[in-house]
Amino acid sequence: MEKRELIYEGKAKKLYTTDDPDLLIQYFKDDATAFNAKKRGTIEDKGVINNRMSEIFFGLLEREGVRSHFVKRLSDREMLVKRLEIVPVETVVRNIVAGSLAKRLGLEEGGDLPRPIVEYYYKSDPLDDPMITEDHILVFQFATADELSTIRAMALKVNDVLRSFLDARGVLLVDAKFEFGRHQGEILLGDEICPDTCRFWDKVTREKLDKDRFRRDLGNVEGAYREMMSRVSPS
Repeated sequence: MEKRELIYEGKAKKLYTTDDPDLLIQYFKDDATAFNAKKRGTIEDKGVINNRMSEIFFGLLEREGVRSHFVKRLSDREMLVKRLEIVPVETVVRNIVAGSLAKRLGLEEGGDLPRPIVEYYYKSDPLDDPMITEDHILVFQFATADELSTIRAMALKVNDVLRSFLDARGVLLVDAKFEFGRHQGEILLGDEICPDTCRFWDKVTREKLDKDRFRRDLGNVEGAYREMMSRVSPS
């Protein structure tokens, strides 16, 4: 597979075209950002860990019937993916009170939710990814009603699969951000699944094993990423 033109560079990844117009190479960087890139830094080997962890999670989900853009991991930092027309909506599923949910509602972090909460955010860095409703998505035609129904159902299924997998490995899935896109008329899960996009807590100690360690200057960021990698790696 030939890597060609750089067509996108985001906060954590780069995308390159290939000699197949339907396939891209996704490159994972060590750059770390928080608060919509207002805080910047580097997490050593983050790209390597996120690439491998995403491969593990996408493979797990594929076996459970959830289709994604993942094709195969090419190297430590590169993954071959299907080219998506990204739906400009981030879908967040929450299982435990944390982060912006705690702040918005004046709640203490750590409370278990009686059922998962699904939230949507408009993908716009200049606007700081504002929270939106299903009505916004439909009125502004970010997705059709059928697509939105599919996205919600897929997000909840991904959440269920990951929660069960992680629970068996002593990890709580606190919340997770998912992105979806269109490929040949089908909605597929895209982006990555890793400590950048999910909150992972140790099941017993509730120690944070994700990017919150970077966001909140908690220290041992690299150690948390490596610990998560050891938890999900096949034995």
